[in-house]
Amino acid sequence: MDPLATSIGYIAAVLPLMGGVIGSSKGMQYAASVGASVLAEEPTQFRNVLTLAALPMTQTFYGLIQMIYLILIYAPIRDGTIELSKALALLGLGFVGFMAEAISAWAQGVVCASGIAELPRTKGANFVTTVILAAYVELWGILGIVFMILGTTLIG
Repeated sequence: MDPLATSIGYIAAVLPLMGGVIGSSKGMQYAASVGASVLAEEPTQFRNVLTLAALPMTQTFYGLIQMIYLILIYAPIRDGTIELSKALALLGLGFVGFMAEAISAWAQGVVCASGIAELPRTKGANFVTTVILAAYVELWGILGIVFMILGTTLIG
């Protein structure tokens, strides 16, 4: 049992969740701040602003899924039998998950903020297209989960 390797494994597991929380917070902050300005101009757009400003939150859930997967499913971390080389490889995967969730959530917030800014001018007609464009950015957060699960199967 190598306590250093086990500790590195747990750090690797927490990284995607940290990325999701940081990215979601920043993305939602940006979208909501633009939303506050829009609502001062046109309060009837509240439902659209609320929905678009909340979209970057999903990457936090993706980070949580990755953390749970690594801690509960990847047995060597849980059992404390992980080798240092595998723990370091997981640390790299955890960093990939961190970046995927953080960057996609922040970028999704930027896309949503742009759509929110146009709600008054379009009278809400751009809502669906903004959700679709935000979903493209969301794909990178989902791929972060896929890459992490694939990576753990390659590590063994």
